[in-house]
Amino acid sequence: MTRGEVVTEARRWIGTPYVHQASLIGAGADCLGLLRGVWRTLYGAEPGDVPAYTPDWSEPQGDEVLWRALAARMPGRALDDEAAGDLILFRMRDRGVAKHLGIQTRIGAGARFVHAYSGHGVLETALSAPWQRRIVARFGFPDIQEG
Repeated sequence: MTRGEVVTEARRWIGTPYVHQASLIGAGADCLGLLRGVWRTLYGAEPGDVPAYTPDWSEPQGDEVLWRALAARMPGRALDDEAAGDLILFRMRDRGVAKHLGIQTRIGAGARFVHAYSGHGVLETALSAPWQRRIVARFGFPDIQEG
């Protein structure tokens, strides 16, 4: 599979309503659900069971549950080595846990990403300076080829 296929699949989800813990194109997804759905299309099955989670994730405990789970399943990439098709992990507030995901669709001056955003659904957004400042990790999809 190629980076282009990751981007194409992420964009197919645009317009899906935001639904916490959902992962069904056109019906509902949260940011993890978007990743799960893209993963299923690319690989045929999810990499493991996803336990129930609250919207605050593990913020009260300060536990980076999502970051650890991603690192166990996806190859990490340097923050400054951006590529279309990367999964990006965001910390939404200072000293909060990293709990928002997106898939980068374009790099450079017009950088963009697809994500499921509460109150908006799945959309493609400019990866503006405020969003870039929140990126804490970058991952590649396994067995990805350039393209």
